[in-house]
Amino acid sequence: MTQTKHGICGLCFHSPGCGVIVHFDDEEKIDHLEPDPDVPMGEVLCPISKSARDIVYSDKRLSTPLRRTGPKGTYEFEPITWDEAYDEIAAKLNELKDKHGPESVGFYAGTGTYERSFKDAYQLKGSEIYLASSVLFPFGSPNTFGVGAPCYTSLGVLAPKVTMGCLHIDMYSDLDNADLILVWGTDPSTSTPPAAFSKLERAAEEGAEIIVIDPRRTKSADLPGAEWLPIRPGTDGALALALAHVIIRDDLHDVEFTENWCRGFEEFAEYVKDFTPEYVSELTGIDADRIEELAESIAEADGATYVMYTGLEYTKSGVQNIRAVMALWAVAGQLDVEGGRNFLHHDAFIPLNKSILKETPGFDKSIGKGKFPVYAEYCGGEPHAILLPKAIIDGTPYKIRGLFIQGASILTAWPDPKVWQKAMEELDFLVCIDLQMTKDAAFADIVLPASTAFEQESYCYYGNAIRYREKMIEPVGEAKPNHQILAELAERLGYGDLYAKDPKTLLGSVLEGSGYSMDDLLSAENYVIKKPGKPMEYKKWEKGLLRKDGKPGFETPSGKFEIKSTVLEKHGYDGLPKYEESFETPVSDPDRFKKFPLILGTGPFKPDMKSCFRAIPRFMKKFPSPAIQISPADAAERRLETGDLATLKTARGSVVMRIFVTDKIMEGFVYAPVGGGGPLGTEEWQAANVNMLTDLEQFDPISGFPVYKTLLCQIKRKRDKRHKIEVPDPTLGCVG
Repeated sequence: MTQTKHGICGLCFHSPGCGVIVHFDDEEKIDHLEPDPDVPMGEVLCPISKSARDIVYSDKRLSTPLRRTGPKGTYEFEPITWDEAYDEIAAKLNELKDKHGPESVGFYAGTGTYERSFKDAYQLKGSEIYLASSVLFPFGSPNTFGVGAPCYTSLGVLAPKVTMGCLHIDMYSDLDNADLILVWGTDPSTSTPPAAFSKLERAAEEGAEIIVIDPRRTKSADLPGAEWLPIRPGTDGALALALAHVIIRDDLHDVEFTENWCRGFEEFAEYVKDFTPEYVSELTGIDADRIEELAESIAEADGATYVMYTGLEYTKSGVQNIRAVMALWAVAGQLDVEGGRNFLHHDAFIPLNKSILKETPGFDKSIGKGKFPVYAEYCGGEPHAILLPKAIIDGTPYKIRGLFIQGASILTAWPDPKVWQKAMEELDFLVCIDLQMTKDAAFADIVLPASTAFEQESYCYYGNAIRYREKMIEPVGEAKPNHQILAELAERLGYGDLYAKDPKTLLGSVLEGSGYSMDDLLSAENYVIKKPGKPMEYKKWEKGLLRKDGKPGFETPSGKFEIKSTVLEKHGYDGLPKYEESFETPVSDPDRFKKFPLILGTGPFKPDMKSCFRAIPRFMKKFPSPAIQISPADAAERRLETGDLATLKTARGSVVMRIFVTDKIMEGFVYAPVGGGGPLGTEEWQAANVNMLTDLEQFDPISGFPVYKTLLCQIKRKRDKRHKIEVPDPTLGCVG
């Protein structure tokens, strides 16, 4: 009997695929995982990996297809066969198509579909990265949506594409050689892949200066010599502009680059004149002298870089905030230099065949016509998911009547779940595909069980390497891989020939033109093919290494680094990375601030992934209740202590959570966890959906991203118990 097996972690799809050694028990079930340092991304594993056994064999796993038997909103289902499920789905889709047209059916793909073979099979043609599924394109519907609409796309695609002509993943931060590292709006200690924090730890030990810009004091700020700069949420763009102001004012900028390789530098220099350290200090809460010092440090460091993820996305000007940081790095001369923020070699990547991708039947036929054009341009004509509720409820611009939700929990992830729930109640037909029941599934007509990646054959792509994913175990119950489910559905709809069902067939087609074959991969050590590296070359724009045509410059319309974006201007947006206060802040809405004097940020608490693993025993033991992080001063003012029940309220609604008092959060700011409100976890988690406090009317006009980080709120202590109503006692008199 096999006691261990070398494979790829099958829990989350956020990283390319961490190498693991899987340990099995006597029943040949997964027991635990350990890192496998001899393969890509195998140096260290994230905390989620400790729950592998609990996740795979959870009693909450869906194990068979289900059909609704009770009213919508209940979890009353009966088991059916896969054939019955496919037959009913195909019949209903064809019925909707005949009566209302194919565009009346939509598809929403979440992070649960971010497995590599799925991405390569179902990515939209023309999309820069996988965000949504093309499975309904041959059916005739352009209405496909994805989790890219509220997450990552601003940082990962839109901001870098309109500024530099590349993706976030086409760059890297040279932590190994940087003297100065800014950890800006992210917590690498809880992010995937987990190896990034190890590099940061090593940099700190070797003497790199680390500055954490964040409303929360994350683990990075506890590294040797690190400094925490608390910042008012949403003002990161203003800080970046103030730093650029100082660098340009004091002639510390890269003159050669700004004169020869930038579009819009002069306009940018004029714009940032107003962002003095004194003015921005009032906006951000960071001392003006510290802003001056930091600007000088960035410009004069022998290599300055940053670690940044999605923290800057969720404000009114999220894309522009991120662009301001990118412009700062370019102006400071820290772009593509040793220890800087650098570009990867184009030919360092193993090229993948994209000819198999399917093109939208027409963006102008979708509900997104005329809306969020920059998002649509880089996302293969994907209409923005924020438009879905109005289409379903009001028929704007026409009615969506059928919907698939795969690997997602819309009702716990998107703002204003009441509106989304109304939309799901309005649907004629809803199918949910997932590992376990979600809140969405309560309104589904058919629920299908998906497998974890441990239970499927596939592959992982690392840019410069590919690794074959060997199946570790057989699927639990009748669960199937997401890729297989859609391929079999496509077959029932009459176009199964367009999507490969066998993973090896798909991988073979993906490898066409790469210089490698399936035989190469399956015969390689550890099933890993890695492209040989090349010596590092800096300032690649000078050498024609950033453009497909081989000419010097950037892959932008002007061929330059576009501080002033041609694409944004084309679509009617401001080309400069201008700062704008979010919708409700102490500055933009002082009257509301009087009633709601705290700033609310929301996000996940590790070791879970939002609502995905809410029922993990390890998680429930560590976090039995959703907890609001609050500073000691703000807690004392409200007579709150750790463990107290409290009501967290915004202008839109309220939720009840526990209090967690900590000095690792700035005064005036509170942080509440997402992922509550679903059917899994403790009763307190099931009752606490933080998105009851958010709404669909506050979003970045460029990306469409909801505002999750800069809302105004108030917290009040709540009694732990309510007693039954008693007969009034008339003896209380006027004091009663």
